[in-house]
Amino acid sequence: MYELYFKRLFDWLFSFFMILILFIPFIIVSILIKIDSKGSIFFMQERLGKNKIPFNVYKLRTMSHKKRKIEQVYKNDAEITGVGYYLRRFKIDEMPQVINIFLGDMAIIGPRPCLPNVLEKYNLDDYRFKVRPGLSSIAGVNGSIYLSWKEKWWYDKYYVENLNFLLDLKIFLKTFLIIFQGEDKFINKPKL
Repeated sequence: MYELYFKRLFDWLFSFFMILILFIPFIIVSILIKIDSKGSIFFMQERLGKNKIPFNVYKLRTMSHKKRKIEQVYKNDAEITGVGYYLRRFKIDEMPQVINIFLGDMAIIGPRPCLPNVLEKYNLDDYRFKVRPGLSSIAGVNGSIYLSWKEKWWYDKYYVENLNFLLDLKIFLKTFLIIFQGEDKFINKPKL
């Protein structure tokens, strides 16, 4: 019942109010991005959503404006701008994804949306595409960048098979700890 009705309603209400609340901080951050480097304020990239339907995920641009190959970027990448470092560290670059949540492309909690080439490269199981991808995820609150793809997918499968309100609430609350304390404080590798 939660997954079918209440989760989407909660996501929509949450994203609506977050868009209103974040409007002024978004303007300030946008100005900082433009002062720090050339290029667009936004970074958009195609990702796969529920049922493998592609959509454009919205983020604040944290890297130089140069064209680059689509790949996973880590925190020490030389292309990350000065402002971009802090936007990434405190997850502020993810802020525009409340628009994706509002539109129904994403949920607050769910597996992180993957790049189409990740699907091709690793031949992902379909279970992670049974739900909307999330702004935060169970893998994200258990080490995220410190986990292998196999470990992330294990967490994704666990999430899909155990989706309920209390699990979403736990992930939601733990997300705030990660924002303030850092991902490296919460590494929890699954026993595969």
